[in-house]
Amino acid sequence: MEETAPRKGTVTQRAIERVTAMVREGLLEPGQRLPTERDLAARLGISRSSMREAIRALTVLGVLEARHGSGVYVTRLEAGDLLETFGVVACLSRGPRLVELLEVRRVLESAATALAAARITPERLAEVARHLAAMDATDDPEEILAHDLAFHREIAAAAGNEAMAAILEGLSSRTFRARVRRGHQEEGALDRTRREHAAIHRALAARDPEAARAAAAAHVGAVEEWLRTRPGA
Repeated sequence: MEETAPRKGTVTQRAIERVTAMVREGLLEPGQRLPTERDLAARLGISRSSMREAIRALTVLGVLEARHGSGVYVTRLEAGDLLETFGVVACLSRGPRLVELLEVRRVLESAATALAAARITPERLAEVARHLAAMDATDDPEEILAHDLAFHREIAAAAGNEAMAAILEGLSSRTFRARVRRGHQEEGALDRTRREHAAIHRALAARDPEAARAAAAAHVGAVEEWLRTRPGA
């Protein structure tokens, strides 16, 4: 008679779902310490080994955090922490998957820039302008990249949506953008990129959401189209 292997992954997944349900329903609050592994396993009717694996998985995902000598706690459940692994996916993606991520970034960045045009404060607009000027003042790729990232980060923050900003941060991670930037510059696209950034800034300064949306879409779309012609990028 053929033996059937225990479906450990299914049990662990059920443990993950039960713990996340406890968080969702308010039985476990952000910052609260979890019951001991033994107590939690007994409460949920799950083996300790499956409970341990579930806790490890939720720690990797940013839902839980282990504090040495203190126990396991629910994190603050902030978007940036929960979406941190998203940036790893962006950094490792190549070919068609990379193009798909650029499509996502184009949609989200267009929306974020439009929101920013309506919500940006004078102080944040001044920071956007400062990074734009710094990009124009140098030809050093590392300096340009640093200010480019900061330029878009300020705009995403100005949109006032933490979840959107966290996703964009992952999509705009340094490794991801550096790879795109290196290849894009090979075709002398730096001047065009500067013009695209300037168009975004003008739209923000004019408080024109639709112009901001269009400028951001054109900027990300140019990189997206470039990548489509290089399947191995």
